[in-house]
Amino acid sequence: MTERFERHKQPWTSEEIQKLHMYAKKGMSLKAISKSLTRSEESIKTRAKADGLAIAKLR
Repeated sequence: MTERFERHKQPWTSEEIQKLHMYAKKGMSLKAISKSLTRSEESIKTRAKADGLAIAKLR
């Protein structure tokens, strides 16, 4: 089951970037961040890597 995101290739807003940083510091999973920001996991991974953030990997 794949989720479809309607916001394809939208630029990141400063508010979304702040939220991403906050969620990454809290140790939220990629899936949880994806749902919260309504962005794809791939998009979040790319942005986190560009910002030098570590996204928690749930085991």
